[in-house]
Amino acid sequence: MRALRLTAWGEPPTQTEVEQPVPHGAEVLVRVEATGLCHSDLHVIDAPPGALPYRLPFTLGHEVAGRTLALGPDADGVAVGDRVVLYGPWGCGACDRCAAGRDNYCDRRDTLAWHGAGLGRDGGMAECVLVPSARHLVPIGDLPADQAAPLSDAGLTSYHAVAGLRHALEEGTTTVVIGVGGLGHLAVQILRATTPSRVLAVDVREEALALADRSGADFGTLVRADTADVLRKRSGGTGADAVLDFVGTTQTLELAAGILRPGGELAVVGSGGGRLTVSKPGVLPPGFRLSLPFWGTHPELAEVVALAQSGAIHVETEQFPLSAAPEAIGRLRRGRVRGRAVLVPD
Repeated sequence: MRALRLTAWGEPPTQTEVEQPVPHGAEVLVRVEATGLCHSDLHVIDAPPGALPYRLPFTLGHEVAGRTLALGPDADGVAVGDRVVLYGPWGCGACDRCAAGRDNYCDRRDTLAWHGAGLGRDGGMAECVLVPSARHLVPIGDLPADQAAPLSDAGLTSYHAVAGLRHALEEGTTTVVIGVGGLGHLAVQILRATTPSRVLAVDVREEALALADRSGADFGTLVRADTADVLRKRSGGTGADAVLDFVGTTQTLELAAGILRPGGELAVVGSGGGRLTVSKPGVLPPGFRLSLPFWGTHPELAEVVALAQSGAIHVETEQFPLSAAPEAIGRLRRGRVRGRAVLVPD
């Protein structure tokens, strides 16, 4: 079968032919229908030797939806022909957190040579993907694959980040979303579907603000010299109750800290390498709380799928055949993807 594999650190991935896996034990073979392309894939591709614990080569792709094709003799809880989305973070499977479906916070994460599908283990940028256990699968029914695949990271990560702030997002509150791309546009929709908070959106691209508007944002603005003042006025003059930063550069972190009201919540989701100095006394608002949400839990993925099935959230996608993966990767690098890029088998 064809697969897009990382064979050398810092080099473009290679389209190649590999043997189709045969499931053993509790494994499940899934025929891929769609795979999302994420900025995390770029981080993996660009990583220098030794930066990640993964062993080369492996197939990329951690946002995967498809149909079960074959089962190992010990596979349980799934049948051949089921349509599923993969829960992407794969932990040790033995600690208390993994047992509770919280592989994203696996206690042994730092000791593993992988972090999930397409992250040290073969992923979904191929015709088929081998899943270690059916516990990593969530049923999607008749949800289109191009909608389901991005839910496993773009949707799940956004949902998990919002869930961590939901206690603070009562009627009359304001939430700011910085960066309205593959994750940010879903965060806007999830906020609208699960909280009464007013949603303000920030980006450097006019087309991203148009996407925020289509996603239900109450207001959107480009990053300018007066952006913090504009957002403060739009939040009633007191500042935002919460900020979700899907960029994570020093510029966006400073903007976030500058618009939070006292007791405000900042969730940093983007991996832009920025730094925020925490000092007391300092310039951060009193009562400021910071979280670094990572991916999400298995139960939350089921909740995200249910939201999509109800029509409450919709992923804006651009589809590319698997053979056009280099073009899709190039467009993602240049910030020219609208919403989420999704690869489908040719």
